[in-house]
Amino acid sequence: MFRDFRTVGAVAHVIELAVAPVFLLTAIGTMLSVMTNRLARVIDRARVHEAKLEIAPPEAVPKLHGYLATLSRRADLIGHAIFLSTSTALLVCAVIALLFLGDYLRYDMSIPIAFLFILAMLLLVIGLICFLREVFIAKGSLRIGPN
Repeated sequence: MFRDFRTVGAVAHVIELAVAPVFLLTAIGTMLSVMTNRLARVIDRARVHEAKLEIAPPEAVPKLHGYLATLSRRADLIGHAIFLSTSTALLVCAVIALLFLGDYLRYDMSIPIAFLFILAMLLLVIGLICFLREVFIAKGSLRIGPN
């Protein structure tokens, strides 16, 4: 009926261990928000350029197709970054669940937890690289002033 103090202490220790991954989830959520906002802006710009295609003179069509190709590449990169960041968040959630499951079952889950965390960090790094590539493409395609 009454829980052993060591058990409550062990659960408290697992909660302490889970705090860092929870902060990581918060950071990933913030990054996902930024990425989805950028994707929405790319989509909005693509719609504007597609609307211009319908009324553009023939000599302007190749330039508009170039803009659309760049926007398509940016959308693909952001999509990959969102997928990889979301996968990272899911793996971090799995790490947290394994922390509690291992404590509950009194089983050493250190190897699966380490593997999942390393995999999560690899996916996060690749996602951030995709995001950085998208930023570089956006910067490279930036046109300020009259063309």
